[in-house]
Amino acid sequence: MPLALTHARYQLLETVRIPIAIFGSAFFPAAAMLFFVVPFAGKDPVGATFATASMVTFSVMSANIFQYGVGVAEDRAQPWDSFTRTLPAGPAPRFAGRVSAGLVITYLSLIPVVIIAATLTEARITPGAFLLALATVGVISVPFTLMGLCIGYALPSKAAIVVAQLVFFPLAFGGGLLSAPGAAPGFIEAIAPYLPTRGAVELMWAAVGDHSVNPLSLVTLGVWVVVLATLAGWAYRRDEGRRFS
Repeated sequence: MPLALTHARYQLLETVRIPIAIFGSAFFPAAAMLFFVVPFAGKDPVGATFATASMVTFSVMSANIFQYGVGVAEDRAQPWDSFTRTLPAGPAPRFAGRVSAGLVITYLSLIPVVIIAATLTEARITPGAFLLALATVGVISVPFTLMGLCIGYALPSKAAIVVAQLVFFPLAFGGGLLSAPGAAPGFIEAIAPYLPTRGAVELMWAAVGDHSVNPLSLVTLGVWVVVLATLAGWAYRRDEGRRFS
């Protein structure tokens, strides 16, 4: 645990020294709130609440895919990363530290979305639902963290940036994050249950309001977690075998 906290502190300090890294994760969801949610759903308490939950999911996905996908790929190119991977402590403290730091940054990236929802819309949420939503953020971070790790350990930094961008928007659009529950176009509603973003956003909708989660979306989300965890482990071992064997 002390080693994990040390790695987490190092990761956070490294990120805070470049504030644009946090700003980038928070910008797109906040901009979407200002340009789409506030003018079109801001006066409807139910619609604004669900839309805010969608933007929270959008922010979680953005923070984790780019933070881990690009960040890990860039770290792999640094001598410090090669050195830490030769230490006898093993990879567990570094993984725990990186994930802990990433979760902190994820919560920080949500602050603009929550402030906009509270001040510029009629979104309403009970204290209990707010705490449940905070816990749900940690749960839905898992698949996107694993996705970022897959990209980060499998690709060099220049390729990781491109791939992260290529997967981000299709997953957001295809999962129905830009539509109200049940209001997406027909083809989106058909493919959404098979994407991890749909299961994640349905959990957020259920946390903040009266929404019944589609069982298919939850099963699919679980399958994605297993597959992505397997791929992340494979990418890590492949990278380690190439550089240290």
